[in-house]
Amino acid sequence: MRLDERTARMALCALQPMGNVELSRLVADEGAVALWHAVRRMGEESRWGRKAASIVPEELAACTRACGARFLVPGDDEWPAGLADLGVATATGDGGGPLGLWVRGTLDLGEAGSGVSLVGARAATGYGLHVATEWAADLALADRLVISGLAFGVDAAAHRGALQARRPTLAVMASGVDVPYPVANTTLMNAIVDKGAVVSEVPPGTHPVKASFLARNRLIAALGAGVVIVEAAARSGAKNTVSWANDLGRVVMAVPGPVTSSMSATPNRLIRDTAAVLVSSPAEVLALLGPLSPQDELPLQGEDSRFDRLAPDLRQLREAFRPREEVGVAELSSRTGLGVVDCLAGADELAEAGWLEATGHQTWRLPVRPG
Repeated sequence: MRLDERTARMALCALQPMGNVELSRLVADEGAVALWHAVRRMGEESRWGRKAASIVPEELAACTRACGARFLVPGDDEWPAGLADLGVATATGDGGGPLGLWVRGTLDLGEAGSGVSLVGARAATGYGLHVATEWAADLALADRLVISGLAFGVDAAAHRGALQARRPTLAVMASGVDVPYPVANTTLMNAIVDKGAVVSEVPPGTHPVKASFLARNRLIAALGAGVVIVEAAARSGAKNTVSWANDLGRVVMAVPGPVTSSMSATPNRLIRDTAAVLVSSPAEVLALLGPLSPQDELPLQGEDSRFDRLAPDLRQLREAFRPREEVGVAELSSRTGLGVVDCLAGADELAEAGWLEATGHQTWRLPVRPG
């Protein structure tokens, strides 16, 4: 069988040189087919050559079809535009975009660009799990694709929140798209495939290694428009995702947490160091992700009280009274600067509404509360 560009990219992905800038450059300059043949000719002289000897490109294509996956390459209509930014990002010294992506599911990856990634601790607290689930549902209902990594804790909660809202979600895998990791999330992965998609840059059947998770983080950061870190300890893989997001120019947001919780150490520090914007609601996330579109003013407090809804002059008159004192119209005019007629009319209106009590001829006081 004659090797085509797509199948050659599959074979190069099977070498697992994820995030390798040099390899990405060579593929762009020479083409995947020529580079694959060059790697095969290296034989025992190089690590890649030795690994290439055991890779059969046609078998990779067959495995892809067998597990119901598709293999995307740059230039496909479905290829996510945001991945092009990985060619210049250098969060960890690497930054190459994926040579291709395996995808299982119904979601069109071209829709990922307006999505938001929710990441955080595997050992999340009840607070973190609640925030991840509820916010993911609200963001999904606002037509933002929820992206995460299918890990325990915050990742799984984010995926479940989107699914509970009956919206798609995207899981970026460190393993092959047919290898659930962790295994306990098998049911969740199947639900994501049914409603959204799982994606990976390593072939079907591949089990994850440590480098796979770090490489996976750059994809989580690049695919969407922003990243929200919900909870993370001082040493956390989520910090790596945030580093990538900052290098890629994505909107980086953090959910503050109790200073007594070790799981809030990283979000709180990112906020302190201005490496992330503090967000306290899904509405604030949406406002940050869509700064060029009209946004409702976010409330800084609850609904206005009855007093807040009074006309300004009436509020000024009401605030001119101190407890247990009677005030006449002349004194009210002096305290507020309002005319005598306005004071008379305003005080009578406040008395009718129960804000003041009339105590005599043109004098008033604050109502006496029972007890």
